[in-house]
Amino acid sequence: MRRRGFVKALAAVPAAPALLAQQAPTAPPVAAPAPVRAPSEDLPVLTASMPDAAADMLPRFFTPAQFSTLRRVSDLLMPALNGQPGALDAKAPEFLDFLIGESPAERKHIYRAGLDALNQRAMEQFKKPYAGLEPAEAGVFLGPLRQPWTLEEPGDPVAAFLRAARQDVRTATVNSREFSSVAPSGGGRRFAGGGLYWYPLD
Repeated sequence: MRRRGFVKALAAVPAAPALLAQQAPTAPPVAAPAPVRAPSEDLPVLTASMPDAAADMLPRFFTPAQFSTLRRVSDLLMPALNGQPGALDAKAPEFLDFLIGESPAERKHIYRAGLDALNQRAMEQFKKPYAGLEPAEAGVFLGPLRQPWTLEEPGDPVAAFLRAARQDVRTATVNSREFSSVAPSGGGRRFAGGGLYWYPLD
């Protein structure tokens, strides 16, 4: 080998490892694991609730005053009796708020006009809304229910409302889950059609 070729070969030896290092693939950097954070003591504690307890409704069709009057009338028409739930226990007013809101305009008018008239007459006679009357005071306005039934619709708004509400409150109560879950007891109210009930509304 000539001296010139030997010198070139020696000069190339130190550069080989550097060239190989440049061509070798570099591994991606490994990310450091995220630190484990201790659970905060400020997090709220969630408590479980029964579905029915979380499903209480707010009135959507009736005004607050109308709905309070409807609840008072419903309690008078269908009170709890002999261990069986009444209209308030069965949430009949809440159901009627939905039902009447989806009814024809004429039926909506009967309820709204009757409830407003009851409140107005209570304020005129007792100086307080119908929902705040004592049982004896509230019963004064239920006189139309004692009148004989006729085919003609009553012209008085309170009488027309009471005529419709008596049937609606009774039907909503006896077809509720609360009413159907209580076995009929001796001497209590008995109604056919048990076991078919409406569910609480969302």
